[in-house]
Amino acid sequence: MSETEINTLQYRFDGPEDAPVLILGPSLGTTWHMWDRQVPELTRQWRVFRFDLPGHGGAPAYPAGSVAELTTRLLVTLEGLGVQRFGYAGCALGGAVGIELALRHPERLASLALIAASPRFGTADEFRQRGVIVRTNGLDPIARTAPERWFTGGFAAAQPAITEWAVQMVRTTDPGCYIASCEALASFDVRTELGRVGVPTLVLVGSDDQVTGPAEARTLVAGIPDARLAVVPGASHLVPVEQPAAVTDLLVRHFSTAWQPVFETSTGPNALPPAALKPVLSPAPPQPPQAGPVAEIAPVAVPQQAPARPDPYDAGIKVRREVLGDAHVDRALAQADEFSGDFQEFVTRYAWGEIWDRPGLDRRTRSCVTLTALVAGGHLDELAFHTRAALRNGLTPGEIKEVLLQAAVYCGVPAANSAFKVAQQVIREETTPQE
Repeated sequence: MSETEINTLQYRFDGPEDAPVLILGPSLGTTWHMWDRQVPELTRQWRVFRFDLPGHGGAPAYPAGSVAELTTRLLVTLEGLGVQRFGYAGCALGGAVGIELALRHPERLASLALIAASPRFGTADEFRQRGVIVRTNGLDPIARTAPERWFTGGFAAAQPAITEWAVQMVRTTDPGCYIASCEALASFDVRTELGRVGVPTLVLVGSDDQVTGPAEARTLVAGIPDARLAVVPGASHLVPVEQPAAVTDLLVRHFSTAWQPVFETSTGPNALPPAALKPVLSPAPPQPPQAGPVAEIAPVAVPQQAPARPDPYDAGIKVRREVLGDAHVDRALAQADEFSGDFQEFVTRYAWGEIWDRPGLDRRTRSCVTLTALVAGGHLDELAFHTRAALRNGLTPGEIKEVLLQAAVYCGVPAANSAFKVAQQVIREETTPQE
């Protein structure tokens, strides 16, 4: 295994080699074949580059747990191919990569299309819960429900072959990479940054999309300075598959008319400051020899002040939400009053900001330690939500069972007996697929 293999993506090119490059980014659970119906028309003007997400479509299963990491792998892949500037169209998670490109690497983008995208995809809890279900039950429950998330009911009924193709596409995805992609979507939130997107942008959405629908699309259009909205009637989340002709026409028109040939470095929202001029110093003139020793004023050492230590509260609230879930944390903070508010702040700052955020142990290990300590102390209420946290942190039900068996030996059978009852109920609730 080489570092190059880990840091690049599986890809394919279609179209003339001398044409400008247009990249098509896929949605979670799909492969580059979701764009098959667009390629014949797009390759008349562009060299089309499609890529697969890690572990999707037979791609190497090296999980990427953030949109930033996926974007970096895409750029490394393009660097190796000599592609510097390109247009980009992405669907859902692929759209998140497009926003990341526009925010962090605007000099590379000539034009942008965001399809079924959002500045924040649902809630972090939703995607982390999906990861728990996949870790426990595999991808089959997600695959079976994919058609109802991706297509309108009429399309799914009329196109059984495409519906089955969608199910199999999800089933053949690597579970670890799917879970990592869920984590990438859970942590993606650029709502406050949209005003910095300086590239011409088409926001395209299906009228019946129940995942990232017209409301999310309008949020993008309201926030991006140079954005236009296109709503495709009779389509749901995978609108390029369900309404291929309409999507192709919209992409051709957008990229034909809104392609920036050169990244502007002097004006506009993406202007780069000119390099500062360095003063050229002339050598000091030679000094005549002195008759005796010359007194010198020694420089006064100014004590260096250590940089201010960041308040661990900010890190703590982030970690607390990632481990326990937004709903739990919001409920705890909402219930805090003048009497208990200081305690909630104390827990966030020190338990979560100081201890849980330390790099010495990963979160799986910290969950094992926490579960054992709670069993020993008989803290069953805390054990319930830390069992949920353990599942979110990557422990399987089997591993939680082993932790509780180990605790039975050292903490006592009665304590472990109570713990098994609590953990069993939580695991049933958390790992039962939602029909």
